[in-house]
Amino acid sequence: MGSRLKELIPKPRSKFLRVRCPKCGNEQIVFSHATTRVRCFVCGTQLTEPRGGKAKILGVVVEEFE
Repeated sequence: MGSRLKELIPKPRSKFLRVRCPKCGNEQIVFSHATTRVRCFVCGTQLTEPRGGKAKILGVVVEEFE
C-alpha cells in the first residue's frame, strides 16, 4: 500500500537549488523552474536562463532542496 500512496499523492518536480557563480564563487538559492533571468548578487553574471519550463542552470549546482 505504500507504493500506491505515492501514486495518489504526486510530489512536485520543481526544486530549489543552491547554485555557485562560475565567475566569483558566490552561492545563492534559485528555483529550478525560474521564469526570469537570475543574476549573481555580487558580480551580475547570469545564473539561469528561462526555457519555457525548466530553467537552464548556467552555474554549478551545489545542492538540491526538496
